[in-house]
Amino acid sequence: MDLAKNLKIESVCRLNMSGPVALSPRDSVRQAVSVMQQHRIGCVVVVQDGKVTGIFTERDLLKRIVAAGRPLTLSLAECMTPNPVTVRSSDPIGLALRRMTEGGYRHLPVLDEQDRPVGVLSVRRIMRYLVEHFPQTVYNQPPDPNAVQKDRDGA
Repeated sequence: MDLAKNLKIESVCRLNMSGPVALSPRDSVRQAVSVMQQHRIGCVVVVQDGKVTGIFTERDLLKRIVAAGRPLTLSLAECMTPNPVTVRSSDPIGLALRRMTEGGYRHLPVLDEQDRPVGVLSVRRIMRYLVEHFPQTVYNQPPDPNAVQKDRDGA
């Protein structure tokens, strides 16, 4: 199997994501944190009228609430990341990976063809896919691929 080819061909729906955990923009940060702890996830999708309006992540909690000294009673609408970058379940895995890399995102909401949330793609899920499908490629990487040994090894 060729990794580059598979990333272009295989779609996001092949990653076996769990369904999205969604909250309303009116829900509080405290509710979001509780749900994230309960489900052991790093984000919740903020949905209104069946459409994704935002995402609230651990990073949002740290930067916009804890570091700013704001209360956990704030609504998600006041501190979520609005209009998040998304992918469709039919998009290639490579596109999702590129969007995550370029934006520095660890989570992307996944939408169906009617723009309804059907999952959340995480870096962890992509890594699991790579390890499961391409173990030789993943496990045979040197710790620092740019390092060049200066001296011969051995006697």
